[in-house]
Amino acid sequence: MTLFVLDASATLAWAIEDERHPRALETLTGLSGVDQARVPAVWWFEVRNALVVNERRGRVSEADTAAFLRVLGKLPIVVDRSPDETALLTLARRHRLTVYDAAYLELARREGLPLASLDVPLRGAATASGVPLFGA
Repeated sequence: MTLFVLDASATLAWAIEDERHPRALETLTGLSGVDQARVPAVWWFEVRNALVVNERRGRVSEADTAAFLRVLGKLPIVVDRSPDETALLTLARRHRLTVYDAAYLELARREGLPLASLDVPLRGAATASGVPLFGA
């Protein structure tokens, strides 16, 4: 059973100690057992890019990144590779989001799932679009 759409901001809060947030930790707890999260394909790149950027800033090590990615690989996270392009662009324009962020919102709307995000503009767009927020 799919529980929610997971974005990169919530995911990265698991990896970077000083960005831990109760709402993000709740999403991690939700992934224990048989539940799963859905993510758009861009999530894969966003998470890895943020980890490398944080390596450069000295916030995580290469070993931390490798360990975190191993943990992620074991979680029930399903990548969606079929966005509705028209809806995606409409959401990006309407809510002044990046196309990357709109991909999470489009997936949540299309699948009728709550969105797990710590990103304030994305959370606002979700609320304005009638998409429930995970843990809200």
